Amino acid sequence: MASDSRNNKILLDLVQQPGNNLCADCAAPEPDWASYTLGVFVCLNCSGMHRNLFTVSKVKSIRLDYWEDSLVQFMKERGNSAARAIFEKCVPAFYYRPQHHDCIVLKEQWIRAKYERREFTGEKNDFLQNYTLDLFESTLWKKGRDNKQYLRRIFLLSQKDFTLRYFTKEDSKVAKAVISMKDLNAHFQPEKIGHAHGLQISYLEDERTRNLFVYHENGQLIPQITTHCLMEGYMEKTGPTQREPFKKRWFTLCSVTRKLLYFKSPLDATDLGAVFIGSHDHGYSVSESSGRCTRSGRWRCGITLETPSRQFVFMCEQEQERRQWMEAFRKVILQPMTPEDYANEATLRRGK
Repeated sequence: MASDSRNNKILLDLVQQPGNNLCADCAAPEPDWASYTLGVFVCLNCSGMHRNLFTVSKVKSIRLDYWEDSLVQFMKERGNSAARAIFEKCVPAFYYRPQHHDCIVLKEQWIRAKYERREFTGEKNDFLQNYTLDLFESTLWKKGRDNKQYLRRIFLLSQKDFTLRYFTKEDSKVAKAVISMKDLNAHFQPEKIGHAHGLQISYLEDERTRNLFVYHENGQLIPQITTHCLMEGYMEKTGPTQREPFKKRWFTLCSVTRKLLYFKSPLDATDLGAVFIGSHDHGYSVSESSGRCTRSGRWRCGITLETPSRQFVFMCEQEQERRQWMEAFRKVILQPMTPEDYANEATLRRGK
């Protein structure tokens, strides 16, 4: 007969071992749940998604639940590293593996692909062929540029010329847009779009940021997913003289391009403007500012962003939001600049 305390102690020792000490699905530290049918240790959040795979995965707490000897033995024999060799044997090099800070829908698609559909075990070549096709086609629902209506559109991803095209009609010969993948950023936005499988695709169009808001009915989205959005949300912004009225704008900060984009609303197709954020060594800094001297601003948690050419003043509604934005700005400012960053900075300055 199994001893509760003995088996729980064995599991707690197992979860400290290299490979097991991070969640098998999102790499969160100190996982305290396990799938005793798959033999993997997972975090609390991922364990909830495993429960939805009730025909494939069954989970228990390694601290609180009763474990039979046979289940503990299976966890000893399997573990995260051995499971990864099975379920992640053929993951394409470009496939994004979600981290613990990523959104739920991204982690859920990864977990379902690994364990439910077994896409990366090498057993089903159809999945791998889809990932390695020169052309990957998907039908997505796309939000209209000037209205809120979502319409079916054909998206075509070309591995050959590394572009993403979309067409307004199934029999269209000419694409509505041809987007270079090197300028593209795609990340899940279920809350913003209002759909569990919502995706925001951003790219450069005539040196301005263009947004496409799309969703897929069952989650089979374009496989190349990037996550470069460091922070987004509402702030108030004033003009260059700081005597203009403050206006509420939706801001998005990208750590890769070092750009702070602002829009009138979260679902705008095109940005109203962009601010390049360089490094501290090149005259960029961020600090708190008082809201007492602002004109017409409703919010009082101020941020001052210093650049070589201008001082920007933003207002947040809550102190917590100010701290989060300050941390995000500092993270970008502390990053050394690359040759591409210098080119982006020069391009933005020429556009002003």
